[in-house]
Amino acid sequence: ALGATILVFFVVIYFQGFRVDLTVKYQKIRGQTGSYPIKLFYTSNMPIILHSTLISNLYFFSQLLYRRWKSSMIINFFGQWQEVEMTGTSVPVGGLMYYVSPPNSFLEVWEDPIHALFYILFMLTSCALLSKLWIDVSGTSSKDVAKQLRDQQMMIPGYRDTDLPRLLNRYIPTAAMTGGMCIGALTILADFLGAIGSGTGILLAVTIIYQLFETVYKEREQGAPMFG
Repeated sequence: ALGATILVFFVVIYFQGFRVDLTVKYQKIRGQTGSYPIKLFYTSNMPIILHSTLISNLYFFSQLLYRRWKSSMIINFFGQWQEVEMTGTSVPVGGLMYYVSPPNSFLEVWEDPIHALFYILFMLTSCALLSKLWIDVSGTSSKDVAKQLRDQQMMIPGYRDTDLPRLLNRYIPTAAMTGGMCIGALTILADFLGAIGSGTGILLAVTIIYQLFETVYKEREQGAPMFG
């Protein structure tokens, strides 16, 4: 379990380095150029946070409905639950909620490959779509970034201001959806390998630690005080 956790930790850090740097030019200062990085993990850990929130709410309502109407065919299709005696918690044992829950080990994958396949497809698809949704609502879409660059009087050499959204559209949605799928895949890997805690928890911990390290490094590089 410890080895799996360390493996996932280093794989996440490795993927954090994947990015495309677009050259930008300052309109006011001649000859001054910089770069605008578009990372593979463009939306960071937001896809897995949104996915966890979605699943938690679905679990909550499914358990609530199952306790009230156990005999209903529709409720059973949505999710069937069983209480674990040792912990007192309920786990999905049937219905849709069972198929969107992660297998706990490779043995469970072997015993029920359909469950594993459905979970993988659901995880990858939902993380990709939630990542795309996030850039649209958080002000980090191609149009928003193009507007930010114009407001800062920055341009990309060889392109007009009106062409910026189209250029950024080649990279940002692809990075968001691909990054979301990668986050989902790494979560699946952590779950299947039996890493310490849940795959979601590990991904959140690693991405937060990496972001903190990156912020501290940038501040030191710019000569800014680390605290205060």
